[in-house]
Amino acid sequence: MRLPALFLGHGSPLNAIEDSEFRRAWADLARRIPRPQAVLCVSAHWETRGVRLTAAEAPPTIHDFYGFPPELFAVRYPAPGSRSLAQRTASLLASVDAGPDPGRGLDHGCWGVLVAMYPQAEIPVVQLSLDTRQPARFHYELAKQLQPLRDEGVLVLGSGNLVHNLRLADFGLAAGYDWAERFDAQVRARIEAGDHASLVAYEGLGPDARLAIPTPEHYLPLLYTLALRTPEDEVRCFNERCVLGSISMTSVVVGAVAAS
Repeated sequence: MRLPALFLGHGSPLNAIEDSEFRRAWADLARRIPRPQAVLCVSAHWETRGVRLTAAEAPPTIHDFYGFPPELFAVRYPAPGSRSLAQRTASLLASVDAGPDPGRGLDHGCWGVLVAMYPQAEIPVVQLSLDTRQPARFHYELAKQLQPLRDEGVLVLGSGNLVHNLRLADFGLAAGYDWAERFDAQVRARIEAGDHASLVAYEGLGPDARLAIPTPEHYLPLLYTLALRTPEDEVRCFNERCVLGSISMTSVVVGAVAAS
């Protein structure tokens, strides 16, 4: 059975330990899609020169943040790695030399959502890095090469945020700034219309785009998900909210999902 591809707006690391509408939606989604044999995650929080894949048998939990409560630093997500998935992914990415990184663990963009989806941490996880020196078109075309994984029991998961500007965040604000709400709505409309060309060329989406995407790493994982859409796939957005002024939690499912 073909698995869907996902993009999850991960937002604050606190979603990993606090009850929130976003965390509940991730858990509900996991119950409504076929259980994957493995997960390939493209997280905003692993940027590299060149393309890399985790290759540890037991990847450590990386706490790549600061200023949060001790309970968050105590979280461990001991999912096994999968050398076979890393090797299979590298073989599919024929256009690049996707080298293994046996020392790299799982960052919070990855485990912060998986701890809600698969709390037992028994499903093998591999991360694919982002070479953010490359343009968006490079990432979209690279992701297309991963299409066979959906038919091989692998859940391809992008983790980032459509709108992510921490410099402008207001941690007392529950909604989004006007520009953030406008950009989020524009991107959702283009996703639902299948307008991938404009989403790849996001710099042309107007002045709101420059505020929403000051750096590309949180936006690029979306392109890995969209690139895996086939003509038969439905697409659906959920968690359609902006928070803290300048963070979008909007998430995307490409492919069929069972009714709740």
